[in-house]
Amino acid sequence: MGRISLIVIIALLGVGFSSLMVVNEGERAIVSRFGKVAKDIVDGEEVTRVFGPGLHFKIPMIDKPRYLDARIQTLDGAADRFVTSEKKDLMVDSYVKWRIKDFETYYLATNGGVKENAERLLQDKINNDLRTEFGRRTIREIVSGKRDELQTDALENASESASNLGVEVVDVRVKQINLPSNVSNSIFQRMRAERQAVAREHRAQGREQAEIIRATIDADVTIKIAEAERKALTVRGEGDASAAKIYADAFNKDAEFYGFLRSLEAYKESFSGSGDIMVLEPDSDFFKYMKTMEGK
Repeated sequence: MGRISLIVIIALLGVGFSSLMVVNEGERAIVSRFGKVAKDIVDGEEVTRVFGPGLHFKIPMIDKPRYLDARIQTLDGAADRFVTSEKKDLMVDSYVKWRIKDFETYYLATNGGVKENAERLLQDKINNDLRTEFGRRTIREIVSGKRDELQTDALENASESASNLGVEVVDVRVKQINLPSNVSNSIFQRMRAERQAVAREHRAQGREQAEIIRATIDADVTIKIAEAERKALTVRGEGDASAAKIYADAFNKDAEFYGFLRSLEAYKESFSGSGDIMVLEPDSDFFKYMKTMEGK
């Protein structure tokens, strides 16, 4: 008897716990009963019952709660291609801030409140709205200060188009606008070719200026060398003339003594090396001051 009572108590506790439903802060819950959404009668009309945060009761094994996030969500999808009014392609990366506004509509439109379905449907609507806004503007208008205007218009259109999903679009932002990779590559190649042409022109001008500077310097060096050689020849000629005059004056004063000094200088220069050899006749005038003791 006691064992049966224990089983009954455990069963009652299990039923009691299964009849409780806890909805956390920031969530809402919708209960489906026999495959249909549970509704309440308000003013004679059926209204889907949405459970707020707290502890609620449900029918065990029959009611199946679906918890929905009521906070602001961020939808950051992949970049998509848009066409401007000039028929130019752009790769646009954007994000959307959204939250559930009508939980019943959201639950039914997303096949039971599946977030992935909601994001896919919302992304399609946002892209269509952005495609319309980009198609009305040129690239210059898009990348200029009118981007805020584009985002504001896109937000208004998205708020209207997303209403049938039970979703409120809080914000639409364009993060980045790029050209498609094939267009970017062609533009970069053209820019690179233009920069290379400018670089070649600058190099050619530099080489021309270098040749002019080099020729000017070479001419200056040649002129200075010629001037230095001219001055050197002038000084050397003046020195030779002075030396010749000094020799002539010395010779005129005492020719014999002058010859003696010149012979001594010749001896000094001739016998300065240890291995010098001279082949001369014995009666040569070169040794005339070495032949006598008298000094003549």
